[in-house]
Amino acid sequence: MKFSIRKNSSGVALIIVMIAIFVLAIMVAGFAYSMKVETQLAKNADNEHELLWLGRSGVEFARWVLAQEAAVAEEPYDSLNQIWAGGPGGGGETNSVLSGISLDNYQIGDGTVTIKIIDLERKANINTASTAILQQAMTVMGVDADTLSTVSDSIQDWIDTDDSPRIAGAESDYYQGLPTPYIAKNAPIDDMSELLLVKGIADHPEIYWGGSATNHPGASFQQHQQKLGFGNAPGQAPDYPFGLVDVFTPFSRGQININTADTNVLQLITGVDANTAATIIQQRAGPDGVDGTADDTPFRNPSSALTAAGISAAVAAQISRVCTTRSYTFEVHVTAKIGDYTRDYTALLFRNGGDVEVLSFYWK
Repeated sequence: MKFSIRKNSSGVALIIVMIAIFVLAIMVAGFAYSMKVETQLAKNADNEHELLWLGRSGVEFARWVLAQEAAVAEEPYDSLNQIWAGGPGGGGETNSVLSGISLDNYQIGDGTVTIKIIDLERKANINTASTAILQQAMTVMGVDADTLSTVSDSIQDWIDTDDSPRIAGAESDYYQGLPTPYIAKNAPIDDMSELLLVKGIADHPEIYWGGSATNHPGASFQQHQQKLGFGNAPGQAPDYPFGLVDVFTPFSRGQININTADTNVLQLITGVDANTAATIIQQRAGPDGVDGTADDTPFRNPSSALTAAGISAAVAAQISRVCTTRSYTFEVHVTAKIGDYTRDYTALLFRNGGDVEVLSFYWK
């Protein structure tokens, strides 16, 4: 009997060749995929660099806009109808270099930037707020009266440099006794979220966010409507129309811009109640009653706003010291975009006349 060894060997060789081709195909595919990933990573890195450049350019553009706005002699104030705030521009601006400027999708090189500028003088400064202002803010919110002293004393204990607690406040001894201990800062607040560590707010974060205890953050449901300030019924969950984060900031000159503050912040000014605040906003918003439109009539000085709202000239002159119609501190949000890639940047600017300084620049 004869056996065909050559035929069997050819079959084995064919299998080996097919396996080799399959392995090589896998290696080539893997190499190709690796090259694609490396190329994409390199492209992403390049885009990140360009987006960062765009973000910084957007901040520089915001600096230029704020400096030019301060130079408009016909408008010695800052208001919501001006170009920096996203408005159509006042009469003085339309005759300046700012005419026709838009902060939306502004073309820079191969990308665009969308810029939002928010003045921080539209809020009260948490680091300089007195007991009366802190408690007034919570009263307008509708916080229960039993909680006012605890929160206001604890906020001031968190900020002051000593270790002696106020009557209802707390220093490090209190915080060290918590399940997760920490110490009181005893220094000015740098970020409003620090309040979430403060006694009275740590266990009631709705005071910080606004809204209810089961729904944070509160931006989606904050209606900024007025409540009577008598707290909540027994067993009723708090549901505040706004939070401390909406009316306070850690960065500002300490005065409230009467042209940009909302009704809740205006009520932090001594002598300004809900009706007076509403009158101030109605006066500055012009005939259409809407802030930030072409028919706005901003106030040129605080006294004129207060007297227009029915406050006597003598009282207006006294309380106008805590008010202003100029803003000095601005938070700038820049959305940089190149093709399908976007990144958000934030900067803090301080303006003194025509000089606009960058205090911080960061992104998440």
